[in-house]
Amino acid sequence: MNFLKYFILLLFIVNCNISRAQITNFRIHPSGVAQIEPSIARHPADPMIMFASAYTISGAFRSEGVYFTTDGGLNWFGSDTCNSGSSSNNHGGDPGPVIDKDGRFILTHQGGFITGMFSNISTNYGNVWSSNQLISSGDQDKGTPGNDDIPSSNYYGRTYLVWTRFVLPYPIVSSYTSDGGASWTSFNQINTTPSGYISTGADIKINHNGTVYVCWAGSLTSSPQNEKFCGFAKSTNGGVNWIATENAFNMNGVKTSSLLPWNIRINGYPHLDADRSGGSRNGWIYIVTGEKNMLPAGTDPDIIFHRSTDGGNTWSAGVRVNQDLIDNGKVQYFPAISVDNDGGINVIYYDNRNISSDSMDVYLSRSTDGGNSWRDYRINEKRFKPKTVSGSGGSGNQGDNIGSIYNNNKLWALWMDDHTGIYQIWAASIDLNTIGIRKIDSEAPDKFSLDQNFPNPFNPNTSITYQLMYNSDVSLKIYDLTGKEVMTLVNEKQNAGKYTVTFSGADLSSGFYLYRIKAGEFTIAKKMILIR
Repeated sequence: MNFLKYFILLLFIVNCNISRAQITNFRIHPSGVAQIEPSIARHPADPMIMFASAYTISGAFRSEGVYFTTDGGLNWFGSDTCNSGSSSNNHGGDPGPVIDKDGRFILTHQGGFITGMFSNISTNYGNVWSSNQLISSGDQDKGTPGNDDIPSSNYYGRTYLVWTRFVLPYPIVSSYTSDGGASWTSFNQINTTPSGYISTGADIKINHNGTVYVCWAGSLTSSPQNEKFCGFAKSTNGGVNWIATENAFNMNGVKTSSLLPWNIRINGYPHLDADRSGGSRNGWIYIVTGEKNMLPAGTDPDIIFHRSTDGGNTWSAGVRVNQDLIDNGKVQYFPAISVDNDGGINVIYYDNRNISSDSMDVYLSRSTDGGNSWRDYRINEKRFKPKTVSGSGGSGNQGDNIGSIYNNNKLWALWMDDHTGIYQIWAASIDLNTIGIRKIDSEAPDKFSLDQNFPNPFNPNTSITYQLMYNSDVSLKIYDLTGKEVMTLVNEKQNAGKYTVTFSGADLSSGFYLYRIKAGEFTIAKKMILIR
């Protein structure tokens, strides 16, 4: 590697961490109990109320942690066990938290040594829970709930659950409750899995019109048992009937029992969200997966994105979400996806791109153009070394997922992290309006200015610094030399001060580009060079 490339790489590493300085991490329930597989739900009518859960383990103890906030995430309360008065044998992980239209907390989970899918209800913000309600007996796996919180929907308030039934043909099945979890319907088979496969990792979302969407992975039953295609189904009559497509698109999932050098088990399960912003992409459906060895994924695990603009009838080609160099020996896995109120797509995942040791970071990739282009941000403050969670079931198990949700103008990211010596659920509350923009100085400068980007030339990231003499409506955009707009970096009102924003040219070809700022009556443009 010549000196210029080495210098640019060092600056790239620094720039990847610029936005992280304003993101604070915290444990939602510090304890001495291992917590893995976090999920989080919001109250449909009160953004101050959120409900999170995790699979909790301590020796022979198994349960589901129940954690809640009533002040928008400033304070969290709860317990590492769902205090339902039932035997711990009735609790087996894969927790699914949801809050229905009447404010009931509903927790779905496996049954542990007593097989089946169960639920519990709390009507007082998680302080007291009902006894276990049997949803379906028998061997089941990976239940995920979804709540119809659309007041105009014919099925408003209905809560759904989808999971894998371990009886041939190993399909995805569904059930729902219309009475706040007091009773559930008999399961309804969604698909008929092709021979030689098992349907795994079901996810569910309800669109803006009350249509229910479900996706899953078609995983091989023989070695290497990885995910080979993504299935998709939808119901327009409240989960009574389903239209299923067994292979919505091909994939090559990362499922393995020994990801090196950590010897941990990971999966490539698909995760789903839909645009309900009311904007130009309202109703679009997005799925992210963990894949490798099939383009656009490289030879190491990458996060891959697909979208449908026609209700799931057709799907786009894959797009590589993480913007590090392809085939660089680094890994990305466990994606979670959330679409915000402006139609931005936000994907969090584990990532070790900037680490020479065997530790791990947590990254956010964000797209504001429907998934065509992405920008990456590190969101964890401290790194951790992935390892097996003792007693969690199965060799190498670190847990199967992390979680995120958009609520009250912020993205909430939850992940499992053991840098304190035990796996705990860590969280970050991210203001998407300021991510990637770092205010350097709150003092009002004596003039407007735009600095030369640094580094220049760059590959693929560079920083642009500007200062505002007084509060202004600021627009900072990138153009190619033909005058075509490439990207909007800033489009908001900002207070007087000095700012730095990071620009990624990862999806652009080499050449000259212009960056132009307009702040009130101040306008100036400068040239920069991207070398790929």
